[in-house]
Amino acid sequence: MNQTTIANPVDVKGVGLHTGVEVNLQLKPAPENTGYIFVRTDLDDFEIPASVEYVSHCSYATTLMRRGVVLSTCEHLLSALRGFGIDNCFIELDNIEIPILDGSSENWVELLANSGLQELHAPRRILKVVERVEYEDNGRKMSVEPSEKFEIECVIDFPHPFIKRQAFHFVLENGSFGQQIASARTFGFEHEIEMLRKANLALGGSLDNAIVLTKEGMLNETPLRFDDEFVRHKILDIIGDVALLGMPLKGKIIAEKSGHAVHAAWMSKLLKTESAWEIVEAP
Repeated sequence: MNQTTIANPVDVKGVGLHTGVEVNLQLKPAPENTGYIFVRTDLDDFEIPASVEYVSHCSYATTLMRRGVVLSTCEHLLSALRGFGIDNCFIELDNIEIPILDGSSENWVELLANSGLQELHAPRRILKVVERVEYEDNGRKMSVEPSEKFEIECVIDFPHPFIKRQAFHFVLENGSFGQQIASARTFGFEHEIEMLRKANLALGGSLDNAIVLTKEGMLNETPLRFDDEFVRHKILDIIGDVALLGMPLKGKIIAEKSGHAVHAAWMSKLLKTESAWEIVEAP
């Protein structure tokens, strides 16, 4: 249960979901107690740690900002790193946004598996929840309570025939992230696309990297990867956002109709409630 990093560098090229710009990205091994550090190689290697402290806004993606330098749509990569069990990693990129790849974390997990995992000497540090903390905003809820595992119980509810009310209970153990969560893709609604593009968002979106839902079905010709792919993707997003706590969490998260803004507000409340958690070393 020592800390880990990747064994070998990983190179990726792709487009940003919202900016539509081409991005070159490289994952590099990092020493113990580094965490996840984004490095903007186009801006003199400016560093942005993956931390709740730097969350700037959360409309349709989680965006970090430090001293005016922005890093967008980090949640799918962070989800893969945390789900795969990587504690420390440098993430170098030459533009503003992480590549969207296929809209899930599946490609990231494959790349991490090819790189391999390297164990470091320092023990893994864990944020252990000892007291329930809840946040609610207009019917959107998120809470955490003590548990001996990292688990998420998530419910979503959309008035669409492919979604409706979906619930999933996920426990991170024995490769469960790769089997149950990693391949669930991001999704959106056809009627939102014009509005998003007027706001200079979703400029890199396509049927290759998102599920696009019409009023009665979807535009994609390929089938859903799971019947409940939508709630599984919400769990993928939660894992990626919760990675911004800076270390693995031991506790049970319960989320209902949550989104990136709720995740960020709940994490801030959790960290401010110092009686609710303690930092322990993995046994």
